[in-house]
Amino acid sequence: MNRRLALYWEFSRPFTNMAPALGMLSGGLTAFGAEPRSVLVPTLVYNLVLGTLMAAVLNAGSNGINQIYDLRVDAVNKPHRPLPSGRLSLFEAHLFSWTAVALALAMAWTINATCFLLAFTATVFTVGYSMPPLRTKARGVWANITICIPRGMLLKVAGWSTVKTVAAVEPWFIGLIFGLFLLGASSTKDFADIRGDRAGGCRTLPILYGVRRAVWMIAPSFLLPFLLMPAGVGAGILTGNGLLLVLFGLTLCLWGSYVVYLMLRDPEAMTSGENHPSWRHMYLMMVATQIGFIVAYLL
Repeated sequence: MNRRLALYWEFSRPFTNMAPALGMLSGGLTAFGAEPRSVLVPTLVYNLVLGTLMAAVLNAGSNGINQIYDLRVDAVNKPHRPLPSGRLSLFEAHLFSWTAVALALAMAWTINATCFLLAFTATVFTVGYSMPPLRTKARGVWANITICIPRGMLLKVAGWSTVKTVAAVEPWFIGLIFGLFLLGASSTKDFADIRGDRAGGCRTLPILYGVRRAVWMIAPSFLLPFLLMPAGVGAGILTGNGLLLVLFGLTLCLWGSYVVYLMLRDPEAMTSGENHPSWRHMYLMMVATQIGFIVAYLL
């Protein structure tokens, strides 16, 4: 029994579930500190905790669905994973994945109708990314779009919805920052997967345009989104600590410039090994930005 649970845990890719959970929590805490500042009550704490868990469970289900329909791809790129290695059956994979999605949507419904609608919309995007007939993963830039909307913009707005109404510019502006970042940065994982993606019929940016050109295409996403932070402060859209938001935005731009330098210095190096430094930096930048918003809005 414990071995099967450990196998399902591995299949859920727990490390990747941390970022959505943090993003949901960050969205809620940012909303808490936004003007007018909220009052800490048990219901709010309940919504934040349940929303954080919901995001992690929904991402686990999405990961499972992606692995089911990426079986041919993973057989080449990641044969050690539970499905291509034969340690988990397709029936078990479907059962786990769709149960996780259903459980996550039930949690979102418990929070409020807005959170449910946002979570459901995100689910439609993530399922469309992996599953035929849409399978946008095989459709070039559409893959990037169907990642950046649910895991960038909608995640932040859903987190905000656990505390405040989303009928305002601020949560969508913050979501736009994360969405634009993931629009390009999400492709960093595609460079090392070229061989398997090509075998599985996936036309990712590096396959369609070549490695060097694809790097130039995604480079702006490591810089431009973070300029929206000082711009949002100047326009009066972002109501957190203005000085911190400006400093965070400029620091992230410098960090992103370094990542772009790493990618352009030797683009072909991105095709070797599962985790090029640019992918790790992308993940760390996402986490740092989530934490940065928490700090700027709670101080």
